[in-house]
Amino acid sequence: MEIEDIKNWLDKHAWTFAKTMKEMPHEYIVKDKLSEKDKEMFVKVVIFIRENGYKESFGSKKYTYYNFGEYKYWTMGDKIEKTIILNRTNL
Repeated sequence: MEIEDIKNWLDKHAWTFAKTMKEMPHEYIVKDKLSEKDKEMFVKVVIFIRENGYKESFGSKKYTYYNFGEYKYWTMGDKIEKTIILNRTNL
């Protein structure tokens, strides 16, 4: 998978602002709201982030992040098959 393919996929989606966490402004995509084709790409993007990203602490937990353009992307670290949210925030 090419990084440009991932970036294009990330850029084409509408992101939802996480209004319940105003103290940590970020946006997210919900896997269950995607088309079947986009669900497959969602999984590929999550795997890419986890295999190529960097670890960073947030509170008492460590997450794997990856920077694309002006955003930092991450998931909550659940197993791939249970991961349904992809988050991003401005760098």
